[in-house]
Amino acid sequence: MSYTPNPIDTSHVELSEEILELTELLARNTHDVYVQQRLSEGWTYGPRRDDETKRNPTLVPYEDLPEEEKEYDRRTALETLKALLALGYRVARP
Repeated sequence: MSYTPNPIDTSHVELSEEILELTELLARNTHDVYVQQRLSEGWTYGPRRDDETKRNPTLVPYEDLPEEEKEYDRRTALETLKALLALGYRVARP
């Protein structure tokens, strides 16, 4: 099987300071949704990830995550916002 990812080209998208602030809020929400899903599947906190016992060290509040874990959520949020803008959508505060 061969797979070549082809994400939406967002190289031309520039984000305003307001949108960059929204990125952090969405990153926090992304993490909360992830944790909520894991907890509903029976996962619990553990110092090391263990798929057999369903333990995971990232089942903590966003502010307690290591910076590299936060960066993963930020990138997800950032790329989603950039893709929306690249597709012609507008993101505006009500």
